[in-house]
Amino acid sequence: MASIRYNPNGQKGKISYNADIVSGIVVLSLQETEGIELVPSKSKGIKICFEKEGIFADISVIAHYGYNVPELAYSIQQTVKQMVESMTKFKIAKIDVHVQSVVFPAPAAPAPAEENGEQEKIS
Repeated sequence: MASIRYNPNGQKGKISYNADIVSGIVVLSLQETEGIELVPSKSKGIKICFEKEGIFADISVIAHYGYNVPELAYSIQQTVKQMVESMTKFKIAKIDVHVQSVVFPAPAAPAPAEENGEQEKIS
């Protein structure tokens, strides 16, 4: 686990951000995005890399049927960028979004058939 240090305005003392903290912020921002699910895996489909230019994020998601995929990807990029930059003061250099698949709604169950087409009357 890498620990990233941030020293604002040359002040004494240091603020350290663990890479898992930034990953947690990314997960939080993805939970706020409607129409997607995280890819179920050990790493939750999120890879974070700290470089001199800023943070590079590689995010894999599953889209829900009926949502516009390019709009979802743009929304993910904007939300992740805004949340990470406001919570950590790091700059986002690049966010790659990979839509792994689309989840379709479950088919509706057929209504139970009435016997002989008649309903019993209660007297």
